[in-house]
Amino acid sequence: MEVKIAEQSVHSSPAARALPPRERILIAARELFARHGVHGVGVEAVAEAAGTNKMTLYRHFESKDLLVAEYLRGLAAEGAAIWCEIENEHPGEPLAQIDAWLQRIANHAEHGNESGCALASAAMQITDPAHPGRQVLEANTRQHRDNLIRICRASGLAEPELLADQLFLMIEGSRVAWQNVEGGKPTSTLAALAAGIIASHRR
Repeated sequence: MEVKIAEQSVHSSPAARALPPRERILIAARELFARHGVHGVGVEAVAEAAGTNKMTLYRHFESKDLLVAEYLRGLAAEGAAIWCEIENEHPGEPLAQIDAWLQRIANHAEHGNESGCALASAAMQITDPAHPGRQVLEANTRQHRDNLIRICRASGLAEPELLADQLFLMIEGSRVAWQNVEGGKPTSTLAALAAGIIASHRR
């Protein structure tokens, strides 16, 4: 059920007001959806926070579902960019790439970066397989898993597909735990857990 949320415009500065309406809408949607959940925010609240109106919002996004999908697509693109950065930082070093990936996730959660948790939160909220946002989430999950499988195969470790799945499930579980465990920091032990899993796959 959507609720109306009274929010001060997230685009009160002159520079922000100069942005095109579509960009303002997406920035407002990201802030509101990440904070209140995709089902907890109506298009009225997004339009108001973006300094525009529903008519303009619907000119750029035919439905709220398509707005949600585009919001998720932006988060997924940030995750994909991280894989490219890691490979550029550690060319030809698959184990270093895995370690860097784990460190990125732990550091992002530690410093309040919401991308991973926002995707995990949306995945729990959007259950309809026909929802365009669900399709974005599933494609993102497949891409992350495929990237991890590729790196694990390059590592020369035994049973790379199994290793990739073990690491992937550990990461996904940590993201959900980060949202639901108050006062704890479940991502802080990722490196140690991963080291044990990787050691079990050494030939």
